[in-house]
Amino acid sequence: MDLLKTSSANEREERLLKHIKPFNKIGAQHDRKQTVPIENIQVLRDCGYAALAVEKEFGGLEVPLSEWLRLQELIAREDGPTALSIGWHMGTMYQEAQEKNWPKIHRQHVLKAVVNNGLLLNTAATEKATGSPTRGGVFQTSAKKTSEGWLINGEKTFYTLAEHLDYYLVLATIEEDGSTGVFLIKKGTEGVTINPTWDMVAMGSTGSHDLVLDQVILQEDALLKVQVRKELPQAWLLHIPACYLGIGYAAIQEAATYARKYAPNSIGKPIATIPTVRQRLGEAMLLYQQSQSILYGVSKQWDEASIDERKTMHLSFMMTKHSVVQHAINMVDLSMKVVGAQSLAHASPLSRYYRNVRAGLHNPPMDDQTVEFAAKTVLNE
Repeated sequence: MDLLKTSSANEREERLLKHIKPFNKIGAQHDRKQTVPIENIQVLRDCGYAALAVEKEFGGLEVPLSEWLRLQELIAREDGPTALSIGWHMGTMYQEAQEKNWPKIHRQHVLKAVVNNGLLLNTAATEKATGSPTRGGVFQTSAKKTSEGWLINGEKTFYTLAEHLDYYLVLATIEEDGSTGVFLIKKGTEGVTINPTWDMVAMGSTGSHDLVLDQVILQEDALLKVQVRKELPQAWLLHIPACYLGIGYAAIQEAATYARKYAPNSIGKPIATIPTVRQRLGEAMLLYQQSQSILYGVSKQWDEASIDERKTMHLSFMMTKHSVVQHAINMVDLSMKVVGAQSLAHASPLSRYYRNVRAGLHNPPMDDQTVEFAAKTVLNE
C-alpha cells in the first residue's frame, strides 16, 4: 500500500513506475493465451493503486483527474489491457468520490475495503439488447421489489475483469416505476454466474465476459442509488483515451528502438538515418504531443473548474476521446511502417499494440455521437 503513503504526485509516479516494470512481459504472455494478466492486477491492488481515487475520509488520496490519467497512461505503456481493466474500477471510485451519493453503510464498508485490501468492483451496464448504454437504451435487466428486498434478473455483456471482481455494480430497470437503479452485489451471491464469452482480437486479455443474474435475491439496502440524468459529464471516462495514448507511445518507442538497431547490409547503417523513417517517427511523436496537450489540458481544466464551468465541458470530453484514440491508432500505424512486415509477427509488441489500440473505436462515447453533438453545439440546437 506504499502509494497511499506518498506525499506528492511525482513520488507516486516514481513508485508506480517501479511496480509496473514487469507488466509488458506478463501482458504479452497473457495476450497469446487470451487470459487476464491477473499478476499485474494484483500488483496494483497490493501497492494501493486501486485506492488512489477513494475519498480521503476513508483512507484514499482522492487524487485529481489529471494525475490519475497520467498514471493510467504509464500503466498502458506497459500493458494496455491491464490499464483498461483497472481503469473501470478506478473510474467507479473517482465517480463516487465526486458524487458522494452511496448509502453511508456501503461507503464505510466498501471504500475502506478498497483502501485496506485492494477490493475491486466495476459497473455492469452494457447489454446485448441495448448496445452501449451511452445510446440511451432501456436496460432489460430488471429489479423487482419484494417483501425480502429485490429480485434481479438479466444478463450483462462486456463486463471487464468479471471473474476477478469482489463486487458487481449492476444497472437494472426498477419494474415499479421504470427508473434505473444501481445495485451492489457481492461476488458469490446465489444466482450470479460468469459466462466466459470473451474472445476478441483486441483487448482479449481484459476478461470482459458476460454477467448472468438469475433470480438473484438482494436485501433492500443493496440499492445504492437511482440513476438520474446528470448535468455534469462523466469525466472519469477519460481513462479510455489515456489507455490508448499509452499504447501509442509504447508503439513509437518500439519502432524507435528498432530503427536505431536495424542496419540492413543494403545501406550499411541503421535505418534511423533514412529520411522516410525519420519522417514517420517524427509524425508519430507530433501526434503523441498533440494528444498529451488535449488530454491533460482538458483534465487539468476540469480539476480547476467550478461546478458551473464543468457543466459546459461535455464536448471537450467527447472531443478528447475522439481525437486521442484516432491519434493513437495513427501512432501505431506509423510505427509499424517503420518496422515493416516484422511488426506483424506475434513476437513483435507492435502486433499486440495494433490489435489493442483499435478497441478504442468501440469504447464510449462513440465517434458518431461526438460528431453529432459537435454539430448541435455549433448550430445551437
